[in-house]
Amino acid sequence: MSPSKIRFSELVSEQTRAEIFATVLTAGPISRTQLAQRLGLVPSSVTRMLPPLLEHDYLRESDTAPNGRGRPQKMLHVNPDKHLVVGLKIGPAQVSGVVTDMAANVLVRAEEPLDDCTPRTALSAAASLTGRLLAEAPDAADRVLGLGVGVSGHVDSTAGICRYSALLGWSKVDVAGPLMEATGLPVVVNNDVNTLVVAERWFGEGRNIDSFAVVTVGPGIGCGLLLDGSLFSGATGLAGEFGHLPLDPAGPMCSCGRRGCLEALAGDRAVLRHLRDAGIACDTIAEAIGLARSEAGSASTVARSAFAEAGTALGRGMAGMCNLLNLQKIIIAGEGAVAYDLFGPAMTTALEAQAFSSAAADCDIHVDPVRHDLWARGAACLVIRDAVGAAIS
Repeated sequence: MSPSKIRFSELVSEQTRAEIFATVLTAGPISRTQLAQRLGLVPSSVTRMLPPLLEHDYLRESDTAPNGRGRPQKMLHVNPDKHLVVGLKIGPAQVSGVVTDMAANVLVRAEEPLDDCTPRTALSAAASLTGRLLAEAPDAADRVLGLGVGVSGHVDSTAGICRYSALLGWSKVDVAGPLMEATGLPVVVNNDVNTLVVAERWFGEGRNIDSFAVVTVGPGIGCGLLLDGSLFSGATGLAGEFGHLPLDPAGPMCSCGRRGCLEALAGDRAVLRHLRDAGIACDTIAEAIGLARSEAGSASTVARSAFAEAGTALGRGMAGMCNLLNLQKIIIAGEGAVAYDLFGPAMTTALEAQAFSSAAADCDIHVDPVRHDLWARGAACLVIRDAVGAAIS
């Protein structure tokens, strides 16, 4: 790592200064007074801690003309050109990636398909895609800060290891080590839905909300949590395995090898199994969606019933989450969110029926069928977050 990056790590070692940087990144341009108010600090504390960030050109301050009469107001903002960051999402069928600046603006995006999702194939593709992305970014060799990677399952972010992913079929896979060796970059690894939590908190539907969840639907059911303003990963990075919430001991087999998990009742395979059990040939979830949206016929009725059944299971699981955590918002995301019109009504009915007291009313439901590059952008944000040593705030 270059000396400038080492100096930056040192100058943000104080937590309050790191929080200042993160707040300017997510809320800027912002005045010193507004910054102090958001952080609950006295203005003199902000003024005392800003000089190193300004002198090293991580933050800049410019005059902005006020509305009406008065002196120009100085506004703080991040210098986006200080570094570049790479973010990747490793999925079962492809690796998608972006290069962002320090304000997390996407500069380059690309994808690389996978012949299979074995660790060797996926990590080789991830390294190759990183090189391809940086080759398209201006002056990348001198400016790149690090690589963020999102993968599904139980991820130990401290060790950079995917401990277990049923979706990928991985067990105890070192993600950070091989990628550091192949790319020469510092690597930050986290659960892929956690990367969405970061992106939604900084730029999306989770902005200015202290407690929310991102629930992803599709081949698997994932979850990421922001509680009291901080990304919550649990003791070993296992928090958020919502898809493996046990709902029915006699239910269908899940990809994790256990019966009756939420994923086995509400994931894509549950919908396709419902159709198959009714004698209806349907190979993909896209075909099932098309069938359910067709105007008439018994097959269409069965398909709609399949999505409603999945929605009911999802709503029951979400009621448990709301009862336990009293969330302000749940963001429904992932590939399967495009079928919300099919599973959403049953999901909402089950949520309201099973939620305790005002838990359902307290929680706003928002649908965000995000693109792959938002997952990757969130992974890039993890690098920025770790570089400034700040909790998400």
